[in-house]
Amino acid sequence: MTRIRSLLLASTAGLAVAATGHAQPADDTIVVGLSADINTFEPGNISSRPNSNIARHIFGTLFTIDGDGNHLPDLAESLEISDDGTAYVYTLREGLTCHDGEPLTAEGAAFSFNRVADPDNAFTGNTPGFVFSSIGFESAEALDERRVQINIARPNPIAFGLIAEVFIHCADYYQNNSLDHLAANPVGSGPYRLAEWDVGSNVTLERVGEPGHFDRIEWRIIPEASTRTAELIAGNVDIIENVSPDQVDVIDNSGTAEMQIVQGTRRIYVGFNLSERQSQLPGGDAIQDPMVRRALQYAVDVPTICAQLLQFECERATGLVNPPNDHPDLEPYPFEPETAEAMLDEAGWPRADDGTRFSIRFQAGRGRYLNDVNVVQAITQMLQDVGVDVELDLMDWSTQFIPLIRQRDAGPLYFLGSGGALWSPLYDMTDLATVDAGTNYTHWDDDRWFSRWADIAATDDEAEQREIIDEMLQVFYDDGPWLHLYFQPDFYGVSNRINWTARPDEKVYLFDATLN
Repeated sequence: MTRIRSLLLASTAGLAVAATGHAQPADDTIVVGLSADINTFEPGNISSRPNSNIARHIFGTLFTIDGDGNHLPDLAESLEISDDGTAYVYTLREGLTCHDGEPLTAEGAAFSFNRVADPDNAFTGNTPGFVFSSIGFESAEALDERRVQINIARPNPIAFGLIAEVFIHCADYYQNNSLDHLAANPVGSGPYRLAEWDVGSNVTLERVGEPGHFDRIEWRIIPEASTRTAELIAGNVDIIENVSPDQVDVIDNSGTAEMQIVQGTRRIYVGFNLSERQSQLPGGDAIQDPMVRRALQYAVDVPTICAQLLQFECERATGLVNPPNDHPDLEPYPFEPETAEAMLDEAGWPRADDGTRFSIRFQAGRGRYLNDVNVVQAITQMLQDVGVDVELDLMDWSTQFIPLIRQRDAGPLYFLGSGGALWSPLYDMTDLATVDAGTNYTHWDDDRWFSRWADIAATDDEAEQREIIDEMLQVFYDDGPWLHLYFQPDFYGVSNRINWTARPDEKVYLFDATLN
């Protein structure tokens, strides 16, 4: 494990970084330091959690899911579901307006859904790629001034929670401006409006409604972990995300800030892109074989990665569902490189004279996840140790890697984290609701998984649903398209001047944040 220790030592080298010249925030302002840049305010193209966190302050949703998994009203005051489970009727609160003064009616809410689904717009974000593909979205219609009906193709036991992720806006502004203009100049329905966006530097929001205690929210892009820490300790930033584990004691001993460490729900994994195009690339043919994918599970020492690079004890994931909703009987793949080597031999990929079995590209974005660069370097070394010649391609997160992910064209190996939840196993599984789902970045098409969604929709019996879920998770464990890693712990640094509590789902919502 010398390689991992050297990575950890390297990550501590830049701790002594002076704070920048930013002034300390005024009492009416809260400042958040982000590790990764954002790239759009187009509701149909927002796909990353940092981007969505900012946008959620600009756009309201019909309902919302809180940090404890409760389904609560937001722009709507009530929800009725049809007897056949395919029509969701929301009644909007009275007197709603968007930031430009246009009344928000059921017509505008329906337009927010239908616009994102319009194939002419070619949107690829969370709403069309995850929500709509998962629920089988068909259409939205205004029943009267305040009631909007969302029509879905089939009953879905978690549709209410997925619909709660759709950003709502009025119709006129979004009908009368170009897509490029709208991506940079959003007009939303939430309590904050966009005041300034200096791309690559900062986003400033101004409060125009409720809820919210601060008149201004400033989101600053600070890619370097040591600089984020220095800014927090100097009092220039109130909250920072993705604190490097080696900086935890520095913050806790600073006297000006403290750490909040929560077990998050984001599933961190290495994806196997099984698309036809990727299969033509070096190594893309090898990973088409489930035995090869299974062999590589044994090559990666996940507990050591967690302990030494994240400084967090973790149990390796057995699939894509967060505990305690995961399969109760599956055991994490152990670190057994000798097993990996034997299975690769059996699969027809013996070591050549130079010691390598096959070459493959491994793509990852920088700075989005906890200590991610060191983690992917460690995984690369472990795969090389069993004879896989890995070409590691580290990329800028927002400008290079995310476009590939949206196009489902990263790979043949890629490193990613997918947001999860604790309120239903089906939410975590919905990344792979259909073969063509925008979040099926792997192009996996195993019928033993995808055919079972119809079985889940056909029963209301929770015990029967659970049996089907576990059968699906067994297939995913045995032959699935993810190299299982861990559920990411979330490390936040929080200034002593504010009162704010981190959620386990990475949603940095500041509506309830206050001064101490």
